[in-house]
Amino acid sequence: MSGDLAALCPVMARLVDTHGPCPIPTRESQSAYQSLFRAIVYQQLSGKAAGTILGRVLTLCGDPNNAPDPAHFLSHSDEALRGCGLSRQKIAALKDLSVKRQDGIVPDSAEIDHLPDEDIITRLTQVRGVGQWTVEMYLMFTLGRPDVWPVDDLGVRKGWMLAYGLPEMPKPKAFKTMADHLRPFRTQAAWYCWRAVDTVTPDA
Repeated sequence: MSGDLAALCPVMARLVDTHGPCPIPTRESQSAYQSLFRAIVYQQLSGKAAGTILGRVLTLCGDPNNAPDPAHFLSHSDEALRGCGLSRQKIAALKDLSVKRQDGIVPDSAEIDHLPDEDIITRLTQVRGVGQWTVEMYLMFTLGRPDVWPVDDLGVRKGWMLAYGLPEMPKPKAFKTMADHLRPFRTQAAWYCWRAVDTVTPDA
């Protein structure tokens, strides 16, 4: 598929040649609920600290390897969850996630496989503390959706600026349509933009 992307644009062709095949999309087994549960815990924390807190929460809920059943999570008091290291804001977000999973707003894996990207974004961003970028990362790295274009991601915008030799980073509104010629492979294009930040200099 990287070859298909390269055929659409000489700039992308150079990035594909430099970095080789894109390792995404892939399809992982995590549900939206499981993925967002982890994402909320990890927000604004280092990986090590967040991993420790997540481990405590999962142990409290009885399974150190998987996100708890929503009803089981909701059965725990704020005090117990605070004892695991969760902030009040994250407890509120995780409880909202659990309630919305019970209500069906957060779909299960069987349903989500049949939903278009925009519907998934609309539904999952109803969860407290979950923004569009978080859902886009879920679409890209968990669901393996091939045509996600995260216009608010600074790394993608900077990589595009460097790769295409622009004088400044494009604004999100304008950036939304800049990769239309790369459909339906914009997930891969975003990955190559991230790689461009590591390898391309403004003078290149």
